[in-house]
Amino acid sequence: STLACVILLFVKFCLITGLGSCSAGMDCISVNGALQCVDPCSHYTELRDDWRSVNNTDQSNIKCDKNINWDGWYRFYLNQISASIPEHCVEKNRCGTHAPLFITEPHPSLINEIVTRNVCNHWSSSCCQFPSHTIMVKLCPANFYIYKLQKPSVCSLAYCAGTVP
Repeated sequence: STLACVILLFVKFCLITGLGSCSAGMDCISVNGALQCVDPCSHYTELRDDWRSVNNTDQSNIKCDKNINWDGWYRFYLNQISASIPEHCVEKNRCGTHAPLFITEPHPSLINEIVTRNVCNHWSSSCCQFPSHTIMVKLCPANFYIYKLQKPSVCSLAYCAGTVP
């Protein structure tokens, strides 16, 4: 299709200019419609969803991140304060959802480091009940984390947020 060709051309452009495998701390991101190798710490979307809090036990409006078209990098906030995805199994029926999403390994500890982390979910008696997936995580120079999120496999799963580790 035409769209596929256009996307391939953008990817090829990134590869020709060395941006397909960007230098450390950088990512090939769409900026004003063109893929460029940029620092995602300067190009992210703010997620200001207080319902994502690990302390939220309200089950009146269950959320699911499976139907969100995740694109690019995201920074979590809770009550106007920078937040992060928990590194531990979160109790079920928290974070505005049934099966909360969390990462199973520590956040990066080096500034500008980008790491891949497994994401699991808590449901039934398991801390990884449904198929897991991976996301990318970066520690930015201003000491906050950003995430390149992926869709969970089923509903109702949603990313949780808590205080920065």
